[in-house]
Amino acid sequence: MTHPLAAPVPALLPELLPYHRMARVSARHRWWRPVLGTGFVAVACVLVAGLLYALGSALGAARGYPEAADGTVEFGPVPGTALDLLAIASAIPVVLLAVRWAGRRPAGTVSSVTGGLRWPWLGRCVLVALPVLAVTTGAMLLLPTDDAAPSRWAGWEVFGPALAMLVVLVPLQAAAEEYVFRGWLTQAVGAFLRSPWWALVPQAVLFAAAHGWGTPWGFADLALYGVVAGRLTVRTGGLEAAIGLHAVNNLLAFGVSAAVVDGLKSDDTAADAPWQVVALDLVGIALYAAAVLWLARRHPPTRTVPAPAPAPAPVPPPWPFPGPHPQAHAAHVPVSWAPVPAPLPGSGYAPVPGPVPYADRTDAPGLAPGAAPRTAPPPGDTGLPPR
Repeated sequence: MTHPLAAPVPALLPELLPYHRMARVSARHRWWRPVLGTGFVAVACVLVAGLLYALGSALGAARGYPEAADGTVEFGPVPGTALDLLAIASAIPVVLLAVRWAGRRPAGTVSSVTGGLRWPWLGRCVLVALPVLAVTTGAMLLLPTDDAAPSRWAGWEVFGPALAMLVVLVPLQAAAEEYVFRGWLTQAVGAFLRSPWWALVPQAVLFAAAHGWGTPWGFADLALYGVVAGRLTVRTGGLEAAIGLHAVNNLLAFGVSAAVVDGLKSDDTAADAPWQVVALDLVGIALYAAAVLWLARRHPPTRTVPAPAPAPAPVPPPWPFPGPHPQAHAAHVPVSWAPVPAPLPGSGYAPVPGPVPYADRTDAPGLAPGAAPRTAPPPGDTGLPPR
């Protein structure tokens, strides 16, 4: 019985899971699920992208497109870029399937801690990124280049369709890269490590490596971008800040390329950037991060969710009969009927140690047939013959 003056014991609060620990939001989490899911994402992304390229090549050959020097179909800059962007964007359903199948949790938990993309917050991040990156991109265009021939305007008949295609597909391509690196890989490593920094470094290095090895400056730029985007993801509880920065940056870069003749044919990536471009890019990333963190303090997004409660202990079904449960007396030895011992010599009756089934019968052991049954000796009688 609890003492009336005793203070109540406070209930234990559940652990709060940040974004990089969301793999543990499922009660069915096991250590091997992030490992299995990572292998599935790596293999499935390659297979799905290869299938899209094979399908595109078959359709291009059927429609009479010329064959390139490497044996692939030459679609042209706009259709070829569209196929490349679609192949990368196909990683989004792969990641969502891995979260649902391998992670045994809702697919939206890779988007944010609330279980889906927070579209108002994504819109704010895009509005922050547009002016910041527009300034840094314009500054990059003013840098001197080593090209002998100046760039020429492609014309609206080329730029218009290219821009329409880019507006549709570039956000999907940028989001896919964020779902793979800042999403799945961050949460897969975070399932084992509590510190967010240990979860952010591997995905940043892999993100830079996925763009190829161009210059040391370009590799460092991509790795630092991966760390900053990952930190914003953990700090705001979702991928929206990283997607906004990535999508606006790529849309401006592809748009500038599409505006000049044969600009989309270039194979250069951010990994090939010189140090001057990297310096301006890092300035834009720093300004964007500072603006998003300030906005997150003014309008705080949800950053954590409670961990799943432990499963309650199974309760046995109620005993269907009145009285105590039979397990309450499991330690008691049940009474068993034993044969009545033989009568003592000369006593004329049988000693009865307990309930005897012959107590009311005339054929009890030790009595003559027809004699009255006796179940106990008379008072004072010891059952022994007189001396």
